[in-house]
Amino acid sequence: MSFSLDPCLPLGTLEGGWERIQKRLPSIPLGKKNELLVVVVGGGLAGSSVAATLAEQGFQVKLITYQDSPRRSHSVAAQGGINAAKKMREDDCDGVNALFVDTVRGGDFRAREAGCRRLAEISSSIIDQCVAQGIPFARDYNGLLSTRRFGGALVSRTFYARGQTGQQLLYGAYQSLMRQVAKRRVELLPRRDVIEFIKLNGVIKGVVSRNLLNGDLEVYRAHAVILATGGYSNVYFLSTNSIKSNASAIWRAHKQGAFFANPSFTQIHPTCIPLGGDYQSKLTLMSESLRNDGRIWLPKQNHDKRDPSDISESERDYFLERLYPSYGNMVPRDVASRRAKELCDLGFGVGHDGRSVYLDFHDAIQRKGSQEIKSKYGNLLEMYERITGEDPLSTPMRIYPAPHYSMGGLWVDYNLMSTLPGLFVLGEANCTVHGANRLGANALLQCLADGYFIAPSSINSWLAGQTFLTTSREMEDACQDALESAKERIDNLINVRGDIPVDTLHRELGELMIKRCGIIRNESGLLAGLEEVRLLTQKFHQQVRIPSDIDCPNPELEKALRVADFLELAHLMLIDALSRKESCGAHFREEYQTTEGEAMRDDENYSHIAAWEYVRGSASIKHLENLSFSLLPLNKRSYK
Repeated sequence: MSFSLDPCLPLGTLEGGWERIQKRLPSIPLGKKNELLVVVVGGGLAGSSVAATLAEQGFQVKLITYQDSPRRSHSVAAQGGINAAKKMREDDCDGVNALFVDTVRGGDFRAREAGCRRLAEISSSIIDQCVAQGIPFARDYNGLLSTRRFGGALVSRTFYARGQTGQQLLYGAYQSLMRQVAKRRVELLPRRDVIEFIKLNGVIKGVVSRNLLNGDLEVYRAHAVILATGGYSNVYFLSTNSIKSNASAIWRAHKQGAFFANPSFTQIHPTCIPLGGDYQSKLTLMSESLRNDGRIWLPKQNHDKRDPSDISESERDYFLERLYPSYGNMVPRDVASRRAKELCDLGFGVGHDGRSVYLDFHDAIQRKGSQEIKSKYGNLLEMYERITGEDPLSTPMRIYPAPHYSMGGLWVDYNLMSTLPGLFVLGEANCTVHGANRLGANALLQCLADGYFIAPSSINSWLAGQTFLTTSREMEDACQDALESAKERIDNLINVRGDIPVDTLHRELGELMIKRCGIIRNESGLLAGLEEVRLLTQKFHQQVRIPSDIDCPNPELEKALRVADFLELAHLMLIDALSRKESCGAHFREEYQTTEGEAMRDDENYSHIAAWEYVRGSASIKHLENLSFSLLPLNKRSYK
């Protein structure tokens, strides 16, 4: 039986709502904080920043990461920049309201309005925090912070550090974290994979992790648990994510009772280096910021195999500029990706397999000179040349859409609490502010807003209202139940003793998911995908090959545990996509489009967040959080 979810939105007007809430939050005496332990899972931007902030406030913190150091977290791969409504010059026309509007519109009105407003209001403070940490943001000749445009915006509001913004922001958070490690307020637990949760009387009380170096299962109790484990785009096998990025922590939480929201809302990034061969395990992202100076085009004649230098200006189709004259090459990611795929499918694509479009810097070099282009994008251009062997300043880049970001994730309320009390979810692991399509440069913004500002206040408030009267015997039993569950899962996989490598099965899953639930979806394909996932899941549990010695580093077992979860998640993604009979943002159902080929929303029936409840042995139950818009009325999303 489904019901409507309460997101615990602030009372009164949304403007300043978070500030009003903070003023009323209860506080915990410092002596009491010293007795409370918070476990943070994930060492990326959101995880490191929240761990450092909570420790600074006086809590004891354990940070668990499967990396050997938080510095290797996937946050380092975010290249282009971080949005903020921070006015740097007198002629700047941007502001909180403009960032809020672009975020809601970018998500095609499928994000929570209150969360988008709070994100915009906090954004300027995040830049101040990062500057104070010494983040080397780009500056102009006068010393003012520089900005550039990202997709879905007409104004320049993205702060950046060349093509290394994520890396520099993560290093800032890491320095704050290590300061607390030195003070012994944070215990760093690397090379561990969380594979189960400890639940007592419906409340999360800790986690069970597998030590990746020796195979031991370890129990970590806590007064609250924070998940900051990133997204799940590796369900597609080939994506821009680190090959270790996975969905296991959030999926384990889902199976314990945390609702999973909008799982089919995944983003395909338009600016990636195309697949080079079957040997690849991931794809390489080229920052969206390149579209500031690069123009995207294809030959007007299909199956044109000529060198780009031989194709005259009159024979080129700058299709994004033609279709969207107001935004041009800076349309949102879902729009750019879909249009590129459509034209490649019609035979206009370039490259050896026809699955590429050109990103050309020729005009920008003519106007600004190659030295200025190098100074803005130098490391990105160098990375492209090293991978492809082509100089992007003399030959147009070849790019193609690739799985990148997941807007869906565990459902959380306004305070970032999941439907499991005691379990908070931050960053890409949750489903809050991105709707059906993430606005470019909002990912780093959300991670740091959640980690530095929102979660510390929310967790303080929740812990202040808890009494923690659990007996030691009850806690021991709960820990033992979680341990037994984890052991059973591992034993079941080890005992299969099949002959198919995990990566082979993962690749099969990825290929069917990108085909059935990728840039474009339709009812027949989704139904076929459900049957294909069912058969592949059966094949996995009957034929997967895993070495039997688990008391040592066992990467095949690590991958098998993740792929088992991906298979179950893939099923839910297809169910969710099938149930949403509309097109919105990156969820493009072919049956629901305008005569111009644009997404056709159904606000009367689908203006909601779909949150799915796991039911053992039965179909998942869909619950709704109905969305309302008071500051920005529902309107047609147009970038023409």
